[in-house]
Amino acid sequence: MLYYLFTYLDKKFDLIGAGVFQYISFRAGMAAVLSLLITILFGKRLIDFLRRKQVGEDIRDLGLEGQMQKKGTPTMGGIIIIAAILVPTLLLAKLDNVYIILLIIATVGLGLIGFLDDYIKVFRKNKEGLAGRFKIVGQVVIGLIVGLTLYFNDHVVIREQPSVAVTEIQASDLNSLAETGVKSTKTTVPFLKNNEFDYASLISWLDADYTWIIYTLIVVLIVTAVSNGANMTDGIDGLAAGTSAIIGLTLAIFAYLSGRVDFSNYLNIMYIPNLGELVIFCTAFVGACLGFLWYNSYPAQVFMGDTGSLSMGGIIAVVALAVRKELMIPVLCGIFFVESLSVILQVSYFRYTRRKYGEGRRIFLMSPLHHHFQKKNIHESKIVTRFWIVGILLAIVSLATLKLR
Repeated sequence: MLYYLFTYLDKKFDLIGAGVFQYISFRAGMAAVLSLLITILFGKRLIDFLRRKQVGEDIRDLGLEGQMQKKGTPTMGGIIIIAAILVPTLLLAKLDNVYIILLIIATVGLGLIGFLDDYIKVFRKNKEGLAGRFKIVGQVVIGLIVGLTLYFNDHVVIREQPSVAVTEIQASDLNSLAETGVKSTKTTVPFLKNNEFDYASLISWLDADYTWIIYTLIVVLIVTAVSNGANMTDGIDGLAAGTSAIIGLTLAIFAYLSGRVDFSNYLNIMYIPNLGELVIFCTAFVGACLGFLWYNSYPAQVFMGDTGSLSMGGIIAVVALAVRKELMIPVLCGIFFVESLSVILQVSYFRYTRRKYGEGRRIFLMSPLHHHFQKKNIHESKIVTRFWIVGILLAIVSLATLKLR
């Protein structure tokens, strides 16, 4: 909204300083600061409100050190994260951009699913929350919306390489070059020299008209997997928020580079028109995560609940799909991936050994993986810090793929 206001003031009255809103870098910085201020300034009020309403976490005794001390800590703090993302986005981004619209829908949709789950746990006193099948149905619906939009929308295009070097292009021709593009289901494969893969090749034996089916199914799988991975990671104070901030910042860099014709040409990466606005959403996301850490770091004053974790995972998935970096998710989102994998391995091995030996055996002391380290009497703040360090290393490796191939 502010973007449109200051653009009008700049064109109509030539207002001093109004033209700065044309720059994505300025609006991205403003979005980060604004989201950070929203979470810090209004977070305390939300915590007090949740305490008055007795919206406290009902802790199950898992035998972890210091676990029961967290009983009664307010949950559903993801509300402030979602608000801190949406307000700067609505104020500073171009609201007719297809990627922004898609991310707003995904954020609100997955946030509502998480809110229902938290509501049932807290107010209905049902520890199981929303039934798993309903969660999956909701995630699949969001995935379908994302997949069908990315495939069929005419504004979702790519441009692999300019036909001439950017240095030879006149400034007057740069805008026309940035607006051109073709529909494609190509994505980026990390660490490979010819690093593009077309989903259409998966069904090359069928008519190309069926490509949308396989592409949409893959999108649904990615959205569901990453949102659930973020949910599993949200088990100790500050882990999910800090990890998501690292991932969000990395995706913001990818979006900025792929949305610029000059940088994409220099780095020999896929140029994606209209993608630059994603940087504003990503920086708002990072600011919201960091601001939430103000109250969620150990010892936590509030938990994000499924309201926050599902929406954060969904945001990461949709942005990765938009920048054509979804195949890098196992690396960039390595923390989420390992946490989810630890649960899958633990459950699968337990069931297998129970059938074979009559009693279930475990690979880890407890899953997800962070609980395994808690069982080893490692303090949770140290576990979180070490996971953040690993997350930063994975982000560096992901960024290195821009040239290492």
